[in-house]
Amino acid sequence: MQTTIRHAEQDDYAAIAQIYAQPLAAAGTMQIPLQSREVWKQRLAGMGAHDRVLVAVVQGEVVGHLGIHPVPQPRRAHVAGIGMAVRDDRQGQGLGTALLKAAIDLADNWLNLLRLELTVYADNLAAQRLYQGQGFVLEGTHRGYALRQGRYVDALAMARLHPVPPVLA
Repeated sequence: MQTTIRHAEQDDYAAIAQIYAQPLAAAGTMQIPLQSREVWKQRLAGMGAHDRVLVAVVQGEVVGHLGIHPVPQPRRAHVAGIGMAVRDDRQGQGLGTALLKAAIDLADNWLNLLRLELTVYADNLAAQRLYQGQGFVLEGTHRGYALRQGRYVDALAMARLHPVPPVLA
């Protein structure tokens, strides 16, 4: 399976909306199920100048999405939050790993980021393994973090620090 990771284009909004309309993707993220394509069109159009949005493409279809969102406060300019999802029928095929590796490469080598942060639901063991495999570590638990399918669920705070921060050459 040939996977291409690229920056999202404005025309990708419908495919991204479809990713988050899927039951597993919606349940595993902070997105509200069944949002319109127009919501995603506006989100892509309204991204900040320093936000990076990546997509995973397989056989011409956008099947995964990852956002890198730098923190706007000057004293945290070295930090970005990330969020991602893969279409339900494409989970477990290495697409999340490919997206995350591309994001880490951007963060470490091009965006001057020292720290990547994320939250993951405490019961999403597959995502936790994915993040741990790419150097993210558990930093804490957010109790009652979000409402999901009518129940409050916990989330874990995870982060990854650049293993070898840049130095003057």
